[in-house]
Amino acid sequence: MTAADASDLVDRLTAVVPDFPKPGILFRDITPVFADAEAFSVVCAALAEPFEGGFTAVAGIEARGFALAGGIAAQTSTGVLTVRKAGKLPGEVLSESYALEYGEATIELRPGQLPAGSRVLVVDDVLATGGTAEASITLLERAGYEVVGIAVLLELDGLAGRDRLASRLPVHALASAPA
Repeated sequence: MTAADASDLVDRLTAVVPDFPKPGILFRDITPVFADAEAFSVVCAALAEPFEGGFTAVAGIEARGFALAGGIAAQTSTGVLTVRKAGKLPGEVLSESYALEYGEATIELRPGQLPAGSRVLVVDDVLATGGTAEASITLLERAGYEVVGIAVLLELDGLAGRDRLASRLPVHALASAPA
């Protein structure tokens, strides 16, 4: 199957939920893509394809990015790193804070899981403003890894996430939707 086929699967299987988690928000639920075995396999392959052979690990951003990272890693025989919300990892962690619309959030990563210079592909479900992705990239670089790109299922138009990241590295989205 092609990237266009993967995009069609994302469009067809993504459930649109109005007014969640609050009024005025149009939530895009991609979990039906995960539940369909063929779609999940096709989507994982299409996310990795532009970066094929150029990474030794996949970093998934909490939480749906974990599922995508696991699928890609299994298909490409690479490792998985998890970028977690603060307070979820034991032992030594590196932390990176970033601004939200109303406040701040922090993500964490356990250092030393891979050799320095390891090439990492970052994956997540949705790219909106790019704040979480940008913080994840910075965190991985601080850990001594080389980030080769970011791949997402769905990019929300008009929120400038791609603009925020594209000067640093390649951004690959399978589908897009209005914000």
